[in-house]
Amino acid sequence: MKKEITESKQGKFPWMIPLKANELGDGYLDKTPVFQFMLLSLLIPLWAAAASLNNILITQFKTIFELSNTASAFVNSAFYLGYFVLAIPASRIIKKTSYKTAILIGLLLYTIGCWLFFPASTMATYGVFLIALFAIACGLSFLETSANTFSTLMGPKSLSTMRLNISQIFYPIGAVAGILLGKYLVFNEGDSLSDTMSKMQGAERLAYGQKMLQQTLLPYKYIIVILLIAILIFSLTRFPSGKAKNTADDTEPKAGISETIQYLIHNHDFLKGIGTEFIYMGLQTAVWSSTITLAMSFSKSITERDASTFMVYSYIAFFVGKLVATAMMKKMPSSRVLMIFSVVGVISLIYVTVVPNISAVYFAVLASGLFGPGWPTIYSQTLDTVKEKRYTETAGAVVVMSIIGGAVTPLIQGAVADATGSISISFIVNVISFAIVGLYALGYYKKFQSKK
Repeated sequence: MKKEITESKQGKFPWMIPLKANELGDGYLDKTPVFQFMLLSLLIPLWAAAASLNNILITQFKTIFELSNTASAFVNSAFYLGYFVLAIPASRIIKKTSYKTAILIGLLLYTIGCWLFFPASTMATYGVFLIALFAIACGLSFLETSANTFSTLMGPKSLSTMRLNISQIFYPIGAVAGILLGKYLVFNEGDSLSDTMSKMQGAERLAYGQKMLQQTLLPYKYIIVILLIAILIFSLTRFPSGKAKNTADDTEPKAGISETIQYLIHNHDFLKGIGTEFIYMGLQTAVWSSTITLAMSFSKSITERDASTFMVYSYIAFFVGKLVATAMMKKMPSSRVLMIFSVVGVISLIYVTVVPNISAVYFAVLASGLFGPGWPTIYSQTLDTVKEKRYTETAGAVVVMSIIGGAVTPLIQGAVADATGSISISFIVNVISFAIVGLYALGYYKKFQSKK
């Protein structure tokens, strides 16, 4: 069954950017509309920039508010909690309205969250900043719940994993942009913030800390402008529904939330994917949030601005890793690619754990490159285990909820770092995480081979 989006329907709104495609009964399209697919892909740098700025904020807040490694990790906890809380509501809005509506809501919430940095920087309390980050993540939850699943549907089903991997290639671009905004707008030149503030006492230290907090809002001014432009473009662009047609006459009852959850709970392959995505997101977030601190731990001459350069290297490596992984997927199953990357990733992180010198930072950068196929491959493979496509919207939301792993693993790593007094040793948490991802990929690959 096909649903053609016709020119006559588009003619009612001649100012809208048209979509010429055939929507199939399972919600996929017969071909990929390049403009709409690119718009969805360009949402990814928007949430990547927000996530990478967290690494800047962690470093800044740790010094200004005099936080432990564990306490500073609450930046990620507040951020990813927003994903967890809003993912299911986002999926219900998608089901009742459309993917496009959910995207517009996400962009609006993201804008509001960025605006909250203005009062947060004035009030100068850690808790208010966490609230602003939570608000941003609520918007990003809508964006990821809609855009990731929608991207897989924007063309033939056989290429769904490939499309999501192509879209995710844009992630490092946004991540690098976020780090560069933080490096040049938030961090100062000269001595490190910790060295500068260690020489201050009382009112002088408090005033300087408030001045540094004012600088944290500068990147968000630019992001707000971009978000407003994105809202306008998406409003003027036509998208397909992306929803499966239950029957020829659509008489089959719609799937309710309780029915969907029951289906997913009994889908063991789906649960494995959810667990692995949880572990993977924790791994990625923990490594990235610790890289700046790791670099600074080896030399007092390395400032925050210097150390943030390693994050630029990390995201460039991530970008290259995605390109290599996508190329490899043309010749072998995506699960095999993920397995190969995981094995090398485990070796890299073992080096970081056992070799306490500056060379370990470069192996952390290498590990970032090996994250390349992680999120989109696990996401798409997990979604493919949902054979009843009327459950797709909620299933996609549950996968997005697994991002809460980004709130948990950094806390665990922070606790290990505080207990051992060593950032290097705390990377053992990430070694274990990458090994679990590799075991999942191996199991999925064996299953793929058995069906050939």
